[in-house]
Amino acid sequence: MIALVIFVSFLGFPLTSSVPNPRDDRPIIGVLAQEKKNSPKPNQNSYIAASYVKTLEAAGARVVPVMINRTQEEYTALFNSINGILLPGGSASIYSSGYQRAAKVFYELAIEANRKGDYFPMWGTCLGFEQLVLLTSEKALLTSTNTHGVPLPLNFTDDANDSRLFGGFPADLRGKLASEPLTVNTHKWSLALLTYDTNEELKKFYKVLSTNTDGQVEFVSTMEAYDYPIYGTQWHPEKNAFEWRMDFIPHTRSAVKTTFYIAEFFVNEARKSFHSFESKDEERKALIYNFSPVYADDRSAFEQIYLF
Repeated sequence: MIALVIFVSFLGFPLTSSVPNPRDDRPIIGVLAQEKKNSPKPNQNSYIAASYVKTLEAAGARVVPVMINRTQEEYTALFNSINGILLPGGSASIYSSGYQRAAKVFYELAIEANRKGDYFPMWGTCLGFEQLVLLTSEKALLTSTNTHGVPLPLNFTDDANDSRLFGGFPADLRGKLASEPLTVNTHKWSLALLTYDTNEELKKFYKVLSTNTDGQVEFVSTMEAYDYPIYGTQWHPEKNAFEWRMDFIPHTRSAVKTTFYIAEFFVNEARKSFHSFESKDEERKALIYNFSPVYADDRSAFEQIYLF
């Protein structure tokens, strides 16, 4: 028996069969750009905040900028090349803008792909959350709230316990999220819980994982789709670790851990997608490494931005 083991090992054959890794450990995630007013450089009228890029890279992903005002064909080709997309916060119109039009294309492609078993995750932060609400409901449903520049604890719903997003969170961190103001809110519009409860499209599509209130309106602050890998936070996970200009942003150990657990979750979702570029050369040309972030001016809420 010993001789047989030595002989097989010598031939280089495995003694047991290996199971292929059912994940792509080189995920590439698109981050959607948006219009920039008063750009400091000519012919560079869109931007991405570098904090979104850093957050995804810290969790083991690479990033491709998704430019605005491209054709359906260009977006479809990019969709088939990347492993997920993040719709960031900002100030673009969710009703009529390059940001809105690109988000709509990727949302529709993601729905179609996931229905066919082609896994493709989407994430919306703040403005991106609001864009997802509009894309799903096809109605203007947001309510004005006093939530600009406010860190808040999350009021978890019972559905958070078995959710994909929070189900794997460490119990101690979930406890901190529920008891300490760790989530940054910089929005003026919200999805009121009452609106969600009375809209059949949203109720059938999204599970509410947490809510918050401005003292007058209770609103949805975290959600995930029931049947699709689509997620949204009205709050900003990326700011805790990478944005320093606003005094209300928490930078405690638990706050920073929140940034990275959220990032790890979404990057792991992207690992379930097996889209890829047609060649390494096309991949290299698309990556955000081809651009350099700049230190933003004093009027910006961001430390660094990419300009396109």
